[in-house]
Amino acid sequence: MTIAMPKPDPGILARRAAIVAAMRAIVPGEGVVDSGVEMRVFETDALTAYRQMPLVVVLPETVPQVAAILRYCHANEVPVVPRGAGTSLSGGSLPLADGVLLVLSRFNRILEIDFDNRCAVVQPGVTNLGITKAVEHEGFYYAPDPSSQIACSIGGNVAENSGGVHCLKYGLTANNVLGVEFVTIEGEVIRLGGKHLDSEGYDLLGLLTGSEGLLGVVTEVTVRILQKPETARAVLIGFPTSEQAGACVAAIIAEGIIPGGMEMMDAPAIRAAEDFVHAGYPLDVEALLIVELDGPAAEVDHLLKAVEGIATANGATTARVSQSDAERMSFWAGRKAAFPAVGRISPDYLCMDGTIPRKELPRVLAGMRALSQKHRLNVANVFHAGDGNLHPLILYDAAKDDELQRAEDFGADILRLCVAVGGVLTGEHGVGIEKRDLMPVMFGEDDLRHQQRVKCAFDAKHLLNPGKMFPVLHRCAELGRLHVHKGQLPFPELPRF
Repeated sequence: MTIAMPKPDPGILARRAAIVAAMRAIVPGEGVVDSGVEMRVFETDALTAYRQMPLVVVLPETVPQVAAILRYCHANEVPVVPRGAGTSLSGGSLPLADGVLLVLSRFNRILEIDFDNRCAVVQPGVTNLGITKAVEHEGFYYAPDPSSQIACSIGGNVAENSGGVHCLKYGLTANNVLGVEFVTIEGEVIRLGGKHLDSEGYDLLGLLTGSEGLLGVVTEVTVRILQKPETARAVLIGFPTSEQAGACVAAIIAEGIIPGGMEMMDAPAIRAAEDFVHAGYPLDVEALLIVELDGPAAEVDHLLKAVEGIATANGATTARVSQSDAERMSFWAGRKAAFPAVGRISPDYLCMDGTIPRKELPRVLAGMRALSQKHRLNVANVFHAGDGNLHPLILYDAAKDDELQRAEDFGADILRLCVAVGGVLTGEHGVGIEKRDLMPVMFGEDDLRHQQRVKCAFDAKHLLNPGKMFPVLHRCAELGRLHVHKGQLPFPELPRF
């Protein structure tokens, strides 16, 4: 395997008994897990190809406990890895052998629902779907809906800036979070934003959202909730080739139509999902689009006709419009179950995450087919076609000697291709360990140094989630050093303070 975690500090390992005792003093009862068998359930997240036992697992229940844990770790220079539900697909919550795994699953209460201000205040351990379930009786819902929404926590969504099938129209987590409470590594509790739509000063809320646990530990989140649209209907559109489906996606957006959701699946994913869910997907096509339009009934009817016309012009061979809400939900059930469905046809798979300009979709799909032949591994594609967020599923068998390595290499080549066509390394899964060593493909050394300076402002000792995101982590003192050439500092005429 090419992906490696930082080597554990022998000095911290030697102090394990004292660290565990300190954690038990802060979180009494069953809030500390330190035996090997019990910690085994925390050794990995949803990027299951990589496993690492933590030093100790701590499950606090209150903000003062979180603050006390972080203060102790800061004072004693012990790394901390924040963890929510453990559904990260980039290895963002993979533990460290010499670090405290700070699990926030007990922060699972909805603190306030404010329909007048259209927002909800929740703890980070509340599931994504749990927010919608709490407000749907009044006709409201929470818009971001990752495929793992039944399990993933809102705190993890904030850490990775998660999206979902409806993010094309309604935005990612960053567009739906109004405020957070978080705790710094020094144990200071800070609030950003609130129920209001905008905050004064620098956009620290935007900075924290998607920071992957490197800047602070979120302990409360205020999200906006939306009223359900009057009408929502979806159409299944089948194509003879993936290139035609990709061209249709670009044409729909170019026409000024912004669907509530627009997803694409290729033949292997279609067949796996249909066999798993029985959603009524056509099996005689090479690519399938699911396009959902929402709003007033008259507008939806008009847009459906327009989309069908665009699809026909781009070579569609089949189109089926949902006739009931139950049928619409069945269309989405297959897409949302695509990941576990593919798990039935392959012993293992890597779920990649890259984003490209929509117009490059046909080119990238053709490129992935060539890469599949190069690395001798199959790939199934399911992705958020409307915003160019790809999720290729690379199929492999970890029991075979070199297949994991080939899968890693295949995934890296896909992400390089995304960057080469003007895209980015990630859309919603984050960098974690999976894409960490590919960051120089997208960013120059100066870019990475400036990003690390932001990290230093929040966590000068690099104790929060080390080993993630940055390929080479410089110490803050190193980043601030001046280059001395032949005994001379730059600009020697300037006074030094």
